[in-house]
Amino acid sequence: MSLHLHDTATRSLREFTPLTPGRVGLYICGLTTQGAPHIGHVRFAVSFDVLRRWLERGHGYEVDLIRNVTDIDDKILARAADSGEQWYALSYRNEVETAEALRLLGVLPPTYEPRATGHVPEMIQLMETIIDKGHAYPAEDGSGDVYFDVRSWPAYGSLTRQRLEDMSDAEDADPRGKRDPRDFALWKGRKPSEPETASWPTPFGPGRPGWHLECSAMARKYLGDTFDIHGGGVDLRFPHHENEQAQSQAAGLGFARYWLHNAWVTVKGSKMGKSLGNALAVTELTRTVRPLVLRYYLTAAHYRSMIEYHDGALDEAQAAVERIEGFLSRALPDLVTHLPTGDEALPEAFVTAMDDDIGVPGALAVVHETVRAGNSALDRGETDAARTAAYLVVAMTDVLGVNPLDPAWQSNAGGPQGPDATGALDSLIQGRLAARAQARADRDFATADAIRDELTAAGIVIEDTPTGPRWSLAAPPTPSTTTIAATSTAAPASTTTTSTTTTDDSEA
Repeated sequence: MSLHLHDTATRSLREFTPLTPGRVGLYICGLTTQGAPHIGHVRFAVSFDVLRRWLERGHGYEVDLIRNVTDIDDKILARAADSGEQWYALSYRNEVETAEALRLLGVLPPTYEPRATGHVPEMIQLMETIIDKGHAYPAEDGSGDVYFDVRSWPAYGSLTRQRLEDMSDAEDADPRGKRDPRDFALWKGRKPSEPETASWPTPFGPGRPGWHLECSAMARKYLGDTFDIHGGGVDLRFPHHENEQAQSQAAGLGFARYWLHNAWVTVKGSKMGKSLGNALAVTELTRTVRPLVLRYYLTAAHYRSMIEYHDGALDEAQAAVERIEGFLSRALPDLVTHLPTGDEALPEAFVTAMDDDIGVPGALAVVHETVRAGNSALDRGETDAARTAAYLVVAMTDVLGVNPLDPAWQSNAGGPQGPDATGALDSLIQGRLAARAQARADRDFATADAIRDELTAAGIVIEDTPTGPRWSLAAPPTPSTTTIAATSTAAPASTTTTSTTTTDDSEA
């Protein structure tokens, strides 16, 4: 089966064929750097990271992924004015925090990440082309504004299938100098209240770019007049993507051949956002939740399905990650000498699911079925079959960005942690603790004891607590030696115990 993607423009599942054989141009609307990113913000990055991985791993394409940074807009200026901070300082600080959030979640870096403020010449050139073709005009009041004339472009509204008569006034431009209240701003003339650093010279007067013009200019510069896929959150379909398409095509560009949109993360049925008071910053949440678990949570649902966040929402993701880790720990105890490459041929059912509009739920079902089959093989003493299953699990989870053996997770362990070495050690130990928890749940106390003894022999002290096992490095035997301890909380065991000392699992 060839890859099929749901194209928003046609509202249909279309077979994907790249413009250039073997190569894919993918543009994603990145975040506006007005504040710290929460999990609702970054879902787009996780969703399109899975798409990018599948294009590369599943189909062998070379992907040029451009993810922009909107580092100048009305909200950034307003927040900076309220806080007394320079707008560019506020913007850059949030850009850095966003980059860290995406790193924590294992999102691969883009091919390039252009900033809007670095591409003003390209925007001016594009704007002048649209004006020359009769689809935009400078405001007659001398404000320096430039507007797109929506009535001049009959196809306006085609992406979201709206009639111009049914549209409300444009929200991103002042009414000054507009021929039609639905015309949108390509360029915003500088206002006296705005800092001079937030404006650039143009033939129409000093000002700054409109949001929509930014993406059209940057996509064109790095991916060409026509490219394969444009992606972003479903809330960007209108007006942002509708306006991008209109202004680009009005300039004579082919622009995007496929449009993909991911759904929201919601809280009590409402879109997650700062205005609702329910935002969960990634960098704060990963202080108590392992980044791998959060990544799994954001990955598991189909990208076009809403994710409802609530108390305990991450529990299922944590349990799923622990099942995978527990199996890999059992099946691959000698990782140093038998490290999977992730290049194994993928199961047909997994490929079929992914080729059906990146069907991650179906793909994860194959992962967990392989885990169950691998555990059964271990129970029968079929270690070779179990190892084969483990290699497949590694390959599949690697495609989805949730491979527990990926070195990225060793330094992104989450929770209180010390140096990177401690994070790496924590990742390895948690896998063994997950296997121990599974053995105890299966009442296989001999295996649980063996795992405990293995950790003890390695100098790891296990403490069972009501909230799950904790580990620490054993104190050196010499009293005169200073003890340096590293502790971490692992996932709760399947079987609850109230003991606060090392427990013999055969007596648990």
